Amino acid sequence: MNKQELIKALAAHAEVTKAQAENLVTGLVKLAHQSLQIGEEFAIPDLGKFTVQERAARKGRNPATGESITIPAKTVVKFRLAKQAKDSIL
Repeated sequence: MNKQELIKALAAHAEVTKAQAENLVTGLVKLAHQSLQIGEEFAIPDLGKFTVQERAARKGRNPATGESITIPAKTVVKFRLAKQAKDSIL
């Protein structure tokens, strides 16, 4: 489902206009971005939660040359599916 399909489905389900549904989707995404930028988790009840984690630097190998390289540390976003969502899928 892409963004436009999500907006259309949300508008139909919530019985609001497409413009109102688009504002809701855009607002939800902005809130998620703001929470993750400051290192907080962002949870959507019954769906899952996004968390920010630090990935440590590590050693790696260039597959083309076989040369040993250092992969730098970085911050990544992870998503964990809620139990209710898992149960509804399986």
